[in-house]
Formats: sequence, structure tokens, C-alpha cells
Amino acid sequence: MPSLQPVDESYFQTAQQRFEHTWVINRPASEVWQEISGEKPLHWVTGLDITWTSPVPRGVGATRTAKVLGLVQIQERFFIWEEGRRFSFYVEQANVPVFTSFAEDYLVEPEGSDRSRFTWRMAVTPSPLGKPGAPVNKLVAALAFRDTGRYFKAG
Repeated sequence: MPSLQPVDESYFQTAQQRFEHTWVINRPASEVWQEISGEKPLHWVTGLDITWTSPVPRGVGATRTAKVLGLVQIQERFFIWEEGRRFSFYVEQANVPVFTSFAEDYLVEPEGSDRSRFTWRMAVTPSPLGKPGAPVNKLVAALAFRDTGRYFKAG
């Protein structure tokens, strides 16, 4: 599988394509955190299948694999992990050479005892081969955000 460039936190402000959505969810932050970091993270996103390849407890350096629509396979490495609050990963390898770099950031903040705010950011730099597909990246992010809002019954 082709390797992608590792990134750091600044990448979320500098990537060629950036997508972000925030939801206010009528569930405690601890429950939202469990949904996004548990054994079946993002299970509600259509066409996405994620498998952890690192044991619990997870933290910086943890890894997992993801399949998108059964076609795109990626290997992820976490470079930020604040248990119960935030994590970020970058894609180390992908089976299709359409990205130079790709990363995601998840932040869960309590808003009282039974509400939370969840922010999901995606950052992408298409490879020369992937530049024509840049509109597809926007669509994939929009669909993932749509599914997340529906799952959490959040706006």
C-alpha cells in the first residue's frame, strides 16, 4: 500500500481541503466518547468499517484500519489522544494513491451533565492523481456528517 505523509495538529489549518461539523447532542460527553472510541467506532456511517489494531487502553501511537465502501482501505495512526475528550489520527497508508496526506480530529466537550458538543474535522491533501476527485472528498465528508447527525439526533 502507498504511504502517506505524516502530519501534526497544524495540518487541520493548512490542508488543501478541510471539512468540519459540530453537533450539540443530548447525551453525556462520556457516552459520545464511547461511541467514537469504542470497539465499533462510527458504526452508523454508511459504507465505513473500522477495526482497531491496537489493544486497550489506547493512546498516542494506537492504530486501526478502515474500509470505505469496501474499496478504499487505510491504515491510521493516532498522534493526539486525550482520553474522554479528543483524539486525532493521520493515515499512514492507503490502497489507492489519491491522497498525499489525510487526517481527522474528534473533540467531545460536555455541556452540562446530559448534553455534549461533538466536533469532527477532516483534512485532506489530494495527490496529483486524486485532484480530479476532490469533489468526491467533499461528498464523502458531507455524507458522514449527515449520518452522524441522524444517529445522534442532533443538528
